[in-house]
Amino acid sequence: MRVRRRGMFHYKSVQKLNELELGVYNYVMTHRDEVMHMKIRQLAANAHVSTTTVLRFCTKMGYEGYSDFKLQLKIEKENKALSNLSKRDDELQDFFKLARKPAFQQNILACAQMLQKASRLFFFGMGSSGMMAQYGARLFSTVGIDTLNIEDSFYPLPDTDNESTILVVLSVSGETEMMLQLVSRLKARGVLIISITNHETSTLAKISDRSIPCYIPIELVADHYNVTSQVPTVYLLEELARKARQLKEKHGKTLDSLEK
Repeated sequence: MRVRRRGMFHYKSVQKLNELELGVYNYVMTHRDEVMHMKIRQLAANAHVSTTTVLRFCTKMGYEGYSDFKLQLKIEKENKALSNLSKRDDELQDFFKLARKPAFQQNILACAQMLQKASRLFFFGMGSSGMMAQYGARLFSTVGIDTLNIEDSFYPLPDTDNESTILVVLSVSGETEMMLQLVSRLKARGVLIISITNHETSTLAKISDRSIPCYIPIELVADHYNVTSQVPTVYLLEELARKARQLKEKHGKTLDSLEK
């Protein structure tokens, strides 16, 4: 088997293809996953060429035959998947290295201190962040802090005791217009804002009373479907809930000792 170090479809090899062979190339480029499982006659029929043309294409691209070509397609797909996984692992490792730093932990503690003192606690997020907001609200309720998840940005919060009300906002970009409108409206009423967003320079982070950045690269599919990892968000929510519960229990014990 020949060794190829320039990728499967190097431009110099593509330049040598004739018109019929280019037809095979174009079909393969748009149907890679299907071609991996096709017999040579099926590929030839779909590309409207002969099996001989397919074999010439494989040879010109540097492969010993059609079976060798299909094998390399599979290897390339597996390597790409491993590369993407490795990149994601590196990004998460970078986040957890940051999360272990004293300044970062101090920020989490300061947020937890605010949360355990809140008379009313609300969570809000949109899209995938909305699911995380639901999880956060459930998590804080589980540890004994009365919490409500807001699913509607126009949800009418009662205009009472706003100074001890906290809204926790989750947003990857920190720039969603409807979310910023909600935050601005409630902040004007005296509600405290804690945000978990991707970067400290986002608009949401800037207008929040406290913000915890994740610093995870935003990942989009088809240019608009956000599939950014939520692992850092889950970690932060669980750390906040754990520390808030510990502070609440410590405060309760202190009150008990004073009463005695």
